[in-house]
Amino acid sequence: MAGERAICHVCPRHCAIAPGALGFCRARTNRDGIVVDAHYGELTSIALDPVEKKPFAEWEPGSLILSIGGYGCNLSCPFCQNAGISQAGEGAVRTRFASPSDVVRKALGLRPYGNIGVAITYNEPFVSFDYLNDTARATHEAGLEFAVVTNGMVCAEAFSEVLPSIDAMNIDLKGFSSRYYAACGFDGFREVRASIAAAAACPTCHLEVTTLVVPGLVRDEEMEEAAAWLASLDPDIPYHITQYHPAWRYREPPLPRAKIDEYADRARRHLSRVYVGNV
Repeated sequence: MAGERAICHVCPRHCAIAPGALGFCRARTNRDGIVVDAHYGELTSIALDPVEKKPFAEWEPGSLILSIGGYGCNLSCPFCQNAGISQAGEGAVRTRFASPSDVVRKALGLRPYGNIGVAITYNEPFVSFDYLNDTARATHEAGLEFAVVTNGMVCAEAFSEVLPSIDAMNIDLKGFSSRYYAACGFDGFREVRASIAAAAACPTCHLEVTTLVVPGLVRDEEMEEAAAWLASLDPDIPYHITQYHPAWRYREPPLPRAKIDEYADRARRHLSRVYVGNV
């Protein structure tokens, strides 16, 4: 009914959004009693990037992919490396509109330069669920590859709806405890693990996982627990252990390179493909 709040079912926050208001992510709104993208097709970033930058180490190496992003996120990690857009709201950043067909046309035009498709990245893609879904389908219809870089804090039904249209996914596993996720603004630990498990089980989606090593939050035992759990899904999942750098509200100095290498060695006890990045 008009004037009533509507529940968003994309992420486990399940925001109850008043008409015309925004959810926590600042990207979903209640329009006529239905929760939809508040800024459908409004992009803050568009670039032709190496797939390794996403990062993907074992999917289409050496290729380029048209990478797009909007704004908003359903987490508020104090160390966010992309806070300028992930923590922004409507009107706080400059955007330009690009429909899914606009994006596909641009992607096709870049094929002579080595482009293989479209990646939605930079901020959290699932907060723009409708646009993500439409762009994934349009990209596939054009015979291009479609990739997503996400925090994985997505409800199972929404995740499963888009998963068949995703060729490659990198999921950011923040840490391996509810404690860690609470420090990021919401305990979505269970949902993130469910997303990773679903992607690992999907035969048409290449999965890689990334953990940013944040001083003061990371614990040695949790890093090894994360690797062991990933190995229980598939010991060949590529796992990126990446160095944090001070950003947004978090000013702790990075951990020494030797500590990053130690975590990588611990992970290699369980996983066959471990990569160190951002060092």
